[in-house]
Amino acid sequence: MSWRKIPMKFPGTCIVCNEKIEINEIGLWAKGLGVKHEKCAEVHELQCIVCGGPAGCEQCEFQEICDIANVSQFCICKNCSEKNDTFVSYQKATNKKFPIINS
Repeated sequence: MSWRKIPMKFPGTCIVCNEKIEINEIGLWAKGLGVKHEKCAEVHELQCIVCGGPAGCEQCEFQEICDIANVSQFCICKNCSEKNDTFVSYQKATNKKFPIINS
């Protein structure tokens, strides 16, 4: 699946940063995946969905097989993953960032 550069005909929400993409702004679109800002396509390290800090991509056990430009935004950093109630924190953060999933 490839990302296509398009001028936005309708407002959208970036699947990377969750910010609005305005009409006539250039966005990257992929069928079934959504849209993202051009600047968000240049991500070299993902953010932790729980704390918002760096996910630690360079130390990740999946770094060699991860296609960071196409990977999900559901990564969690090592620090957050080692805390008590990790799953509950992860669920809350995911539900807050992606409320449509909760429907």
